[in-house]
Amino acid sequence: MNATQVTRPHAATKPVRWAADVVAAMREGARLRLDYSASSLWRVDRTIEEVHREGAPYAAVESVLRGFGAYAGEVMVRLTGGEWWTADGDHWVRTPDGRLWDPIDEARRCYHGEGSLRLLCHDAMSIART
Repeated sequence: MNATQVTRPHAATKPVRWAADVVAAMREGARLRLDYSASSLWRVDRTIEEVHREGAPYAAVESVLRGFGAYAGEVMVRLTGGEWWTADGDHWVRTPDGRLWDPIDEARRCYHGEGSLRLLCHDAMSIART
């Protein structure tokens, strides 16, 4: 990353809000309770799969996917002691070992059947423990 990086609180402002928005929307609309636990990411992966299976066009669900990615990122932050980083409008999670993770892009990959927020978080947690 070439751009100047900004850490919490500024870098976290948008993704934390996106995560809270998706938690509220899922609780009210889909009756899905998200509690910022690693196990809740299994439900998020399944929900993204269902949205894709129903044939929703990507453009129609792009902001929800961003919210799911931010939610997964916030789970990672809370469980690994990481922090949100931002540069050039993109947001990543930086774990204590210095690695950067892109849960927002991973949510997009999930929609296309190529990713898993649960596994991304699992990998980050596994590395953070070593």
